[in-house]
Amino acid sequence: MLQDLVSIITPCYNSSKYIKDCIDSVINQTYTNWEMLIVDDCSTDDSNTIINKFCEQDSRIKCFKTEKPSGSPTLPRNIGIEHAQGRYIAFLDSDDIWLPTKLEEQIKLFNDKKTAIVYSNYEKVSDDGIRNNRIIKAPEQTSYKQLLKENIIGCLTAVYDTQKVSKQYFMKVGHEDFVMWLHILKKGYIAKNTNTVLALYRINSSSVSANKFKASLWTWNIYRNIEHLPLITCGYYFLHYFIRAGLKFLK
Repeated sequence: MLQDLVSIITPCYNSSKYIKDCIDSVINQTYTNWEMLIVDDCSTDDSNTIINKFCEQDSRIKCFKTEKPSGSPTLPRNIGIEHAQGRYIAFLDSDDIWLPTKLEEQIKLFNDKKTAIVYSNYEKVSDDGIRNNRIIKAPEQTSYKQLLKENIIGCLTAVYDTQKVSKQYFMKVGHEDFVMWLHILKKGYIAKNTNTVLALYRINSSSVSANKFKASLWTWNIYRNIEHLPLITCGYYFLHYFIRAGLKFLK
């Protein structure tokens, strides 16, 4: 059976320590009809050299570059989306890793008209990639209203179907992935979980989302100024977010 093309978007900035493992995890996928669009955000280390070697070895891997450092993954991801040729678009940051059956398990779940996003559980690993069974489990499926309570869709696990929702781009706001999922699900679609661990999320204290106070402000901004929820409704969903984010942080 003919496989639909999956476009994998990978923003990269000074990831020479991790990028090889990241790319290898895509090459090792059991689902083979993919393209990997790596967008280098003007790295000052050897990231670009490593990426170009992979490009020479595998035509499915393509490298792009921002004109100047953007300081966030938003612009690099959008550049990748712009150049994507696949029906499905997936996201993998340069310091994270996919397990071999990720795409194969996920693409199977786009078999109905309602499912626009498929995600999975994932495991937190140390900066050195050491696994310690710190599993982040998400609900079996979610809708727009359910997702408002907590962004349970890990960006490194998400795949969306452009045939159903067309290409979607990231807004330049904090928690830009949360905004994208809400925008898609608000159209009446659902997101499904494979209910398996298919990705490894590297814990890095310097990551953009590591500041929990800043992340809380981003979430409130999404509720109030992007989704335009009434103040009381914002409070209701923010309470859910605050409690669940705390529980996730302890894992």
